[in-house]
Amino acid sequence: MTKTVLIAEKFQNGAGLSGYVAELCTVFLGQKQGFSAHTLELNAAYLSNWVRVLRSDKRAIFKHAADAQRACDYLVAVSEAGQGEQAA
Repeated sequence: MTKTVLIAEKFQNGAGLSGYVAELCTVFLGQKQGFSAHTLELNAAYLSNWVRVLRSDKRAIFKHAADAQRACDYLVAVSEAGQGEQAA
């Protein structure tokens, strides 16, 4: 399991959705860090596979997007804290 998936699992409770939350987190980080358009296109292709799952629960996108945002915020905070420690 990737580190992003493990962190995503910390922020969500749906079985099988950790990959979705991790991918959304990657998209959010990509926008924040300026990932290439190609990388974001790969994210979009992967996320399109989740459309069927999300259509079964109209509120799922909001819940899992919030989970992904919390995971993203956590990763950014940990990264910034680590950079602050290295500077000291």
